[in-house]
Amino acid sequence: MNNKDILLAANQQISKGNYDGFLDYCAEDTTWNFIGEQLLVGKAEVGAYMKATYLEPPKVAVDHLITEGDFLVAYGTIEMVNAEGIWMAYNYCDVWQLSEGKLASLKAYVVPQNL
Repeated sequence: MNNKDILLAANQQISKGNYDGFLDYCAEDTTWNFIGEQLLVGKAEVGAYMKATYLEPPKVAVDHLITEGDFLVAYGTIEMVNAEGIWMAYNYCDVWQLSEGKLASLKAYVVPQNL
């Protein structure tokens, strides 16, 4: 499985609401850095974030995937339900680094579409 296939398969788990299934694609010490917002370290923190933030499975549309070596850049849109039950749309650019076939680190740039 190449890096693109790994990310797409992992994202399918998110779309099903299977966050533990997504975490199977992550390294044990995975890091997620939401630039300017927060840093998550390890599967436990990422899993807790997903369960608290993804009140319903988010709708992810990947417009472009670009790979070079162990890096993968995904650009697209994501829609998520907020605490009031309203679907919110965002543009995102995720820079993933993979290691030994696992999602090892993420730098995520996320901007609301209404800006």
